[in-house]
Amino acid sequence: MFKHILIPTDGSDLSHKAIAGGIELARSLGARVTAYACLPQYPYSPFSDFATEPPKEYMQRCEREAQDHLTEVEQAAARDGVQCSTCRSVHPSPYLGIIEAAQNHACDVILMSSHGRRGLGSLLIGSETQRVLTHTDIPVIVYR
Repeated sequence: MFKHILIPTDGSDLSHKAIAGGIELARSLGARVTAYACLPQYPYSPFSDFATEPPKEYMQRCEREAQDHLTEVEQAAARDGVQCSTCRSVHPSPYLGIIEAAQNHACDVILMSSHGRRGLGSLLIGSETQRVLTHTDIPVIVYR
């Protein structure tokens, strides 16, 4: 079945649930896992008179937070005896980074969480999960 699972993480509670489910699936299938974290682009204009955080400090903070999230996945995978690697990249939209990571690492499935929003809320807010589902040909397992 699946041999290489991409598990995106943002450190949220939903993401933690998907990580646990993804690692459990990987263990039962004898698959390996790649954990992915998308770092946001610097959100402030270089032409603005006001910035709350210098770009270098912002990126260093984002790198530290992403590494913390990825380390959690590595530790959880190690506890369950699942082979795990990690990757991260900077993208303006996380769904682009998720799809790119899955392609670059030859993952045969993406397992990610969803907030489960429906109706007008999902239309207005959007969903990275929905965007991944509609923009990739790699199978996606939505974990709730």
